[in-house]
Amino acid sequence: MNLSVVVPLLNEEASLEELYSRIRKVCTEAGLSYDVWFVDDGSTDNSWEIIQVLRSQNEHIHGIRFSRNYGKSQALHAAFSRVEGEVVITMDADLQDFPEEIPELYRMVTEENYDIVSGWKKKRYDNVMTKNMPSKLFNAAARKVSGVFLHDFNCGLKAYKKQVVKSIDVYGDMHRYIPVLAANAGFRRITEKEVQHQARLYGASKFGTERFIRGFLDLITLWFVSRFGGRPMHFFGAGGTLMFIVGFFSALWLGISKLMEMSKGVYGNLIARNPWFYIALTMMLMGTMLFIAGFLGEMIIRTNREHKNYHIDQII
Repeated sequence: MNLSVVVPLLNEEASLEELYSRIRKVCTEAGLSYDVWFVDDGSTDNSWEIIQVLRSQNEHIHGIRFSRNYGKSQALHAAFSRVEGEVVITMDADLQDFPEEIPELYRMVTEENYDIVSGWKKKRYDNVMTKNMPSKLFNAAARKVSGVFLHDFNCGLKAYKKQVVKSIDVYGDMHRYIPVLAANAGFRRITEKEVQHQARLYGASKFGTERFIRGFLDLITLWFVSRFGGRPMHFFGAGGTLMFIVGFFSALWLGISKLMEMSKGVYGNLIARNPWFYIALTMMLMGTMLFIAGFLGEMIIRTNREHKNYHIDQII
């Protein structure tokens, strides 16, 4: 199969039929064999019923239904584990992404041999203050921290080689950083393509400005994990050892000073009255705790951790 299209959705009943119709038309005209995976992330409208109808009309349609809303990352994780297309394209269900971009995205992956082609909504039709400006700040910070130079990390329209989606583990809210996860996994041929964008035609946005706060927190997590996730002792152990050494030599200096005073017949100055005594003690304790944290981290990463924290109610 040439292509798998993955569409995570939440309460998008008004747009699903038009979206599928455009995907089918584009793929048919381009001569691509395809399937479409709709992932219903706990919709409370008639989205799942529409997916069932589409499935009855076309065997290329598949649906995954979550028992409740788990989030976009979990929806992508569920679909990525099942897709079989040579190229996997993700897009949002709200028709702000254009299915007509599919052939060129497919060509860039297959002919130009890119691992990931990320959409770039250079001209956006969103609210300037609540979406456009925060998005620009967020993307600038993401480029700086991650080292992956994309203009639009949040764009849902992306194309991947099959090997990419089968190799990365999308969890939490990390769907924004799939290119970074892929780069950390060794897939370095990442580029972007300007794509069309239009104002939402149906329904309302499911994301508020709080997603940027979560995005920055996830970015910090990703920065730490990408650099020290496989070797936590290098971070915690190094810091802990340094603090312990400073505390130890401070305590040693205090002890030598006290012995020198005693050799001169001075006995009145209690060592506990010196603030350096508490500084040294605190640093030694904190250093020991950080070292233990690094050791525990090394033990934890040697266990197989499963990120599948969602329940699938039905698959068709």
